[in-house]
Amino acid sequence: MHGKKVAVLGCGSWGTALANHLARNGSTVILWGNEPEILNEISQKKTNSKYFPGASLAPTLLAEGDLLKATTGCDFIVVAVPSFAVAEVTRALKKAGLDKAIFVNAAKGLEGSTSRFLGSVIGDELGSMDRVAVLSGPSFALEVLNGLPTAVTVAAQEESIRAAVADLFHSDSFRVYTSSDIIGAEVGGAVKNVIALAVGMVDGLQMGANARAAVITRGLAEITRLALALGGDARTIMGLSGLGDLLLTATGDLSRNRRVGLALGEGRDLKEILVTIGQVAEGVEAAPKVLQLAKARGIEMPIVEEVVAVLNEKYSVRDAGRRLLSREKTSETF
Repeated sequence: MHGKKVAVLGCGSWGTALANHLARNGSTVILWGNEPEILNEISQKKTNSKYFPGASLAPTLLAEGDLLKATTGCDFIVVAVPSFAVAEVTRALKKAGLDKAIFVNAAKGLEGSTSRFLGSVIGDELGSMDRVAVLSGPSFALEVLNGLPTAVTVAAQEESIRAAVADLFHSDSFRVYTSSDIIGAEVGGAVKNVIALAVGMVDGLQMGANARAAVITRGLAEITRLALALGGDARTIMGLSGLGDLLLTATGDLSRNRRVGLALGEGRDLKEILVTIGQVAEGVEAAPKVLQLAKARGIEMPIVEEVVAVLNEKYSVRDAGRRLLSREKTSETF
């Protein structure tokens, strides 16, 4: 889809990668963020050396530090800010009267104060989900930036919105599938980060490939149980925004959540790990919120529960693993 004007909110790795992709795909793209030095570098050099050292960005990509200037007249607004900022930026844009723009949530996680999924946060702030879509699926920012093959899901209530967003993002290297299951896409995108922490811990302890496969599989069962309880579709969790994203995030070494889990399994301190990584690992913030949602609905999520216990320093990673293995025998169900 050429000739569309798009604002991408968030100049971190994911926002920059998406903005670069859309600019190369023929849209007029303005990248907004709250890091002036990054925006200046993008404007002057078409690089973002903080997140992508040595990489060149699309020559047509624009950058703007004023939120209202960045979004005025846009057909699409892609939200790729950290979870804690989603409500704030959406609220500001609601006041600006952007009544026709389609909002695409590309952030994964839950809001801190309310434990709402982020697409729902945008919908609540706008007063309706009619113009909201969720982009989710296995997609490392660096690979998207480099134009490597990627497939994702766009979920939205309205078929016309799904089609418009799919047309916007779809390219020879970026395949877009559509879905009406916003809940399933959001649950998959948020909870996979928590399971990726657990898989990283298993690998950090060098517990082996068998254990890794077991945690991924049973983690998928936990994601499915929560999605179903919230009104999602199990088929969504078996697709790109569920199983696909889980496999990538749990096993790919570009995954921040996996790297945090690996370091925890190696016995390092959580605060030190997060400082070293220097970027948000959404699973750390999402884990207690996911567990709270599950308990409120009477759903068992033992892997998530043990991840929270490790993050809270209630148990060591090794003790958490022992606790999982010592659970009562049961049938293999979702």
